[in-house]
Amino acid sequence: MASNVNPTVRRRRLGQELRRLRELKGMTAEEVAERLLVSQSKISRLENGRRSISQRDVRDLCGVYEVEDQRIVDSLMQMAKDSRQQGWWHAFGDIPYSVYIGLETDAESLRVYEPQIITGLLQTRAYAEAIVQGGSPESSEQENDKRVEVRLRRQSRITADQDPLRLWVVLDEAALHRVVGSRQVMREQLEHVLELSQLPHITVQVLPFEVGAHAGINGQYSILEFADAADSSVVYIEGVTSDLYLEKPHDVQKYTVMYEHLRAQSLNVEQSRRLVERLVKEYAR
Repeated sequence: MASNVNPTVRRRRLGQELRRLRELKGMTAEEVAERLLVSQSKISRLENGRRSISQRDVRDLCGVYEVEDQRIVDSLMQMAKDSRQQGWWHAFGDIPYSVYIGLETDAESLRVYEPQIITGLLQTRAYAEAIVQGGSPESSEQENDKRVEVRLRRQSRITADQDPLRLWVVLDEAALHRVVGSRQVMREQLEHVLELSQLPHITVQVLPFEVGAHAGINGQYSILEFADAADSSVVYIEGVTSDLYLEKPHDVQKYTVMYEHLRAQSLNVEQSRRLVERLVKEYAR
């Protein structure tokens, strides 16, 4: 469940405010970096919320931007303090996609296109274990167990009694046919998808093979949206060694339009359910 202070979101909001102050001052990130004798990449990471920010960083930046209102400085300092608190996921140690977890924890809605596997928020434990082990064959059993537990913990966002995450998933039909774990694991997994898809805030559509080339042909991505107008939408693209976060309005709009095409090309909700039900019966044989 989301905590009262989400460090990832605090960093994003603080970074947006610092960028606003820099732009009001008419300075480039390079000019600020030169004034503070730091790298330009540090200023960029502070502004995009990908790096924790200290109260000293805030104080120095406010000095460069000549912020005279002490109330603004104090507010930004408090945000910096809050941003260094730990979210629930930090208890599991170093999680490569911890930034994404922080965003997902605070998101109001999430749209996912998944071409290869059942998306993480809909996975059963057995399916998740098989996916994690198959995807990370060189990791230790302890590391893989941690990843599974984090994945299952994330699912509390879609099962919460109050303000659950609104989830829309487009699954490529390939994800339903790929046997992960065993046929029994697949049967239980697809039954789980059917059960969750009955919840009013969860929608699942299947993109059938017969569509051919489609708007999601380049691969998996997610679009996160937030209740607070101050938090811009984010497109998340998962990578092997690093992840990509797109927040520019043009980029988000492009992926949003792509997602609408995917939804239109997919089977409708009832047709998708019938396909999944048929595959459940096949896996039971």
